[in-house]
Amino acid sequence: MQVPAPVEYERARSVEDALALLERRGPEARLLAGGHSLLPMMKLRLARPQVLIDVNELSDLAYIRVEGGDLRIGAMARHRDLLESPVAWEHFPIMREAETVIADPLVRNRGTVGGSLCQADPNEDLSAVFAALKAQAVIRSTSESRVVSMDQFHQGPYTTAVGPAEMLVELRVPIRPGSGSAYEKVERRVGDWPVGAAGAFLRLDAGRVAEAGIGLAAVGAEHFRVPAAEESLVGEEPVEEAFTEAGRLAAEGCHPVTDQRGPADYKRHLAYELTRRALRRAAARARGEGDQPCR
Repeated sequence: MQVPAPVEYERARSVEDALALLERRGPEARLLAGGHSLLPMMKLRLARPQVLIDVNELSDLAYIRVEGGDLRIGAMARHRDLLESPVAWEHFPIMREAETVIADPLVRNRGTVGGSLCQADPNEDLSAVFAALKAQAVIRSTSESRVVSMDQFHQGPYTTAVGPAEMLVELRVPIRPGSGSAYEKVERRVGDWPVGAAGAFLRLDAGRVAEAGIGLAAVGAEHFRVPAAEESLVGEEPVEEAFTEAGRLAAEGCHPVTDQRGPADYKRHLAYELTRRALRRAAARARGEGDQPCR
């Protein structure tokens, strides 16, 4: 039986308490929310924190609301909260579509949005979603609060901009009229990590693409994005030829590896095809053509 190494336990009563504990206990302290990423790594001894700081009482970070022109999501919002949020669905249907295919109800009931992003797993669905939406992350310490882009936040596999005595407290996604979004994923079985996945965001102005975002998971895209694919769409009409070119650039710009989920060439093909599908549905939503189901 796999058993974690001995670890001390602290319970934070507030954000300020959690930050003070992180500062006092040093770089070997880790925050514990849902625990679905951290605990399996501890059982395998891939992670060996000396102290776990339980933040499950921080209900003041479990919000999803519109404020200052942004959709703001507290780091302690659970996957289920995002899945069931009417305001998230209204502005960004990509979020519900991704949450629908993340793991299973047990994980969605306990796992947190902030925990998923801080794990920075290259296969993470929500990382691709927030990258496509060009969200910003709010990071706090005892002395300051700073806001970083998703590109700055995701520094590499399992590495983020969150320092040893800091914590992610909020995600901010600007609400932009005339926009649409969608998520496409291929998985081996329901709730599995993706073999490949693509999220798309489009904002249209006068019948042309004014802004584009593409997020890719599990295909080796740096920071979960391929900027060249996004840039190819700006100024173009949202038609199949433009989506095909963006898909081609997305496939060229990612660096998948062959593993138990599939060969690299197949994953590169998925980057191409799923990007096209997600862009097609995002454009339809931006045009106000009603809900567009995955296909």
